Amino acid sequence: MMGRGRRMIAVVFSAAILMGCGPQGMDAAINSPYPTGAEKKNVLYTAFAARSPKFLDPARSYSTDETPYTYNIYEPLYGYHYLKRPYELIPRTATSIAEPKFLDKDGRELPAAAPVADIAESVYDIELKRGIMFAPNPVFAREEDGEFSYWPIHESELKDKFAMTDFAKTGTRELTAYDYVYALRRLASPRVASPIFSTLAEHIVGFKQYGSRLREMDAALRKDLPVGTRDVPWLDLRETGFAGVQALDSHTLRIRVKGLYPQFKYWLAMTFVAPIPWEADRFYSQPGMARRNLTLNNWPVGTGPYMLGESIQNRRHVLERNPNFRGEPYPCEGEPGDREKGLLADCGKMTPFIDRIVFNMEKESIPLQGKFIQGYYDIPQVDRGDTGVAMLVAAGDSTEKAALYAQHAIQLPTTVEAQMQYFGFNWKDPVVGRGDTPEQQVRNRKLRQALSIAFNWEEYVAIFENDQAQVAYGPVPPGVLGYIPGEAGINRVVYDVKGGKAVRKSLDQAKRLLAQAGYPNGRDEKTGEPLVLYFDAMGGASGSSPTLDWMRRQFSLLGVQMDIRATDYNRFQEKMARGVAQMYMWGWVADYPDAENFLFLLYGPNVKAGKGGENASNYENPEYDALFERMRDLPDGPEKERVIAQMIEILQVDAPWMFGVFPKSGGAFQQWVGNAKPTQMVRNTLQYMKIDSELRAKKIQEWNPPIWWPVGLIVALIGLVLWLAGRTLRKQDRRTAFGNVAGEDAK
Repeated sequence: MMGRGRRMIAVVFSAAILMGCGPQGMDAAINSPYPTGAEKKNVLYTAFAARSPKFLDPARSYSTDETPYTYNIYEPLYGYHYLKRPYELIPRTATSIAEPKFLDKDGRELPAAAPVADIAESVYDIELKRGIMFAPNPVFAREEDGEFSYWPIHESELKDKFAMTDFAKTGTRELTAYDYVYALRRLASPRVASPIFSTLAEHIVGFKQYGSRLREMDAALRKDLPVGTRDVPWLDLRETGFAGVQALDSHTLRIRVKGLYPQFKYWLAMTFVAPIPWEADRFYSQPGMARRNLTLNNWPVGTGPYMLGESIQNRRHVLERNPNFRGEPYPCEGEPGDREKGLLADCGKMTPFIDRIVFNMEKESIPLQGKFIQGYYDIPQVDRGDTGVAMLVAAGDSTEKAALYAQHAIQLPTTVEAQMQYFGFNWKDPVVGRGDTPEQQVRNRKLRQALSIAFNWEEYVAIFENDQAQVAYGPVPPGVLGYIPGEAGINRVVYDVKGGKAVRKSLDQAKRLLAQAGYPNGRDEKTGEPLVLYFDAMGGASGSSPTLDWMRRQFSLLGVQMDIRATDYNRFQEKMARGVAQMYMWGWVADYPDAENFLFLLYGPNVKAGKGGENASNYENPEYDALFERMRDLPDGPEKERVIAQMIEILQVDAPWMFGVFPKSGGAFQQWVGNAKPTQMVRNTLQYMKIDSELRAKKIQEWNPPIWWPVGLIVALIGLVLWLAGRTLRKQDRRTAFGNVAGEDAK
């Protein structure tokens, strides 16, 4: 009986295992990565790849994968209008965009139209909105007697503390101008090592000297500590300040900038100048905090629409609605076409619309794409501007993918971003550069113009950019003040205008220019030798690739030979620094949406060879440089646009660049994601998006129906197992003492 009982238990156990696979099998078919019902909640699901964000401390963060967190948690003084193009600077915590007042060297105020040479300082007095509160956080927690709950805290009390959510008590307080003062002072701290300090130190009065003073203070605090000690006494930045950044009162910030620097306002839209409460800096400086990843790099403290509610490194991060956020109205204006796309439907409604944003890590792109197609991700990756472009290209290459994307009504909007790729000529080169004599200058210019006509960028975009780029007629991209749209902006040196459209000039016209340059049919008219030009390819590319072969063919249309000098990126940079590369291709992504950020790439004093500037072509033209200096100091408006147009015309004639292309970026959004507009300049986009969770739940169920045949198969297998088990037991019961089954003849 005991043996038979054990056999029956085994049979039932096996059946239970198989029965247990039934419902699980159905869930596996659906493959939902979330708890049941999660798709019906007001939560946005997205992913991140490679690793968790490294720096969430705004003083150090400078990577695009960090911006979805930093720009939605922190609030700089300014931001950008979500919908308008060209990009428009708007206040965030400031009441308005402050206009500077100008002072001479004796501190006397100057009129707004004062000569640039007379302006010693630009003084920005920025008023803050009142009533802005920090998100609830343990750094502000206080006891009934007013003392801080977690200051000081002994390291032994941190044994079970690995996240800010492990601290039971929280608090808050109002944002003040002193928080911005503290944040700007932190940029100079040697303990922070901000990548932006050296740049701002060139512009803010006394900032560089303040950095030196902080290094001395830090060294004094470390004097008696072993090298490499992590727990060092707190460097209280309230004790020492400098004249360039001050709080005039609790809601007025003053920043003093050297000379005239109109572009300074754009730095105030970056999280480098997001407010930092001194309480947070002090809290995180306590012994044992850094060893538990309790730092501003992991747990930000801000006033923005969201706060970090969960953070599991290289697994999951969750932004939660900040209950103390005041709410901001959704914009009521945009660029042409936004209303038709439904982007103005939420005009005036308070943002943010979404309660939580969940970022899950996906190590591989295929599972990420699969879950997006299934509906389990609303956006594949918030920080990526190439996802939508890649999907558009895939749809163009595959009718099956095109049909799938259409069936799922995936939104794939694109936009031309404030960036460019260009083909440059080295101005120092005797053949394609400026030239030493007036005669040679004319000849070299005609050579550059001829090559610019022959190099068919429209074909390049079609072949290598899959039509996801815009051919450039000048160095200023769309979305930036100074870009000239339509017929007026067409480069008349390279294109004819027919019916208001640009039509590339003929090869015959290019050949005539080439002959006038002294190279009829691609040969030197004096020596008869073929014209050979040298292109330095970066990144270790071989001398032969589809792109390089295509480029050779463009030059060969004029009879010009193009020799490829392939090199790794380090060697390429060295050659560019020495000014010995004849031709090259490079790119630029704007730090801020101002034409100055592109036009300075051809400003004479910024030459790369010998000076280390960003003018990689080493282009120098006194007329252009004078206009640049005038443009740089002008406020936005018609006069600035006229000067920019003059500068672009000079560049089109001189042709130090073939202007190349403005790449597109594109988002990929499920049909239930509202207010989605691709942009790489506006970083707090999550504040404006919304989710139709009912539609999401419906579509997920529709796209992932339960697969019932495995259940039927399992039931059949269970029946088979039970039948076999019963048959075996019956045989066991019929066996005789001699091992034979009753009824069988003994042998």
